[in-house]
Amino acid sequence: MSDDRSNDSEQPQNADFPSMDVHTDGNSAISGNVPDPSSSDRREFLEKATGLVAGAGVAMAAWPFISSMNPSADVITKGVVEFDVSGIHEGDVRTLQWRGKPVFVLHRTKEEIAAMEASSGGKDPEPDEDRVQNPQWLIVIGICTHLGCVPNRTRTGWLCPCHGSVYDNSGRILHGPAPRNLDVPDYKFVDASHIAIGRA
Repeated sequence: MSDDRSNDSEQPQNADFPSMDVHTDGNSAISGNVPDPSSSDRREFLEKATGLVAGAGVAMAAWPFISSMNPSADVITKGVVEFDVSGIHEGDVRTLQWRGKPVFVLHRTKEEIAAMEASSGGKDPEPDEDRVQNPQWLIVIGICTHLGCVPNRTRTGWLCPCHGSVYDNSGRILHGPAPRNLDVPDYKFVDASHIAIGRA
């Protein structure tokens, strides 16, 4: 009597198994499973390109907001202020306000003009003719160049009450801690009795 169980335990010779093609090179690496090095380069390039495009988009979106922060034409125009100086008598000085700063307008006498033209100043030498457009009129910003105090008028010029800087009738520093002369603003004579201070 034959043993049927022996036949059942025999493994089929031609069993169907999934085929696996394995290719090796000289270093025995499995070429089918090695990632393509160029794919990582492409991915890195795409990431950088996407970042650049996104950055450009943000900049373009923000430009209208940034542009709106620039001063408009009417604001710039307000920086130019016209003053009537016909009421300032010879020898008198008037303090005007321009852009929140005091501006001294001195109607100089003939004696003051002659004295200033004969001198080049003190610590910060400068010819008087370089500081005025019309010898009769001195126009300077009334802020001490030391620490920003407003000088007081004296017979021969101005004296800073804070630290004693002394300026002459051309606004030039004679002595004291101030490092330079009083600043001259941008201005022009519109006509014989009007000046425009500032620049559009």
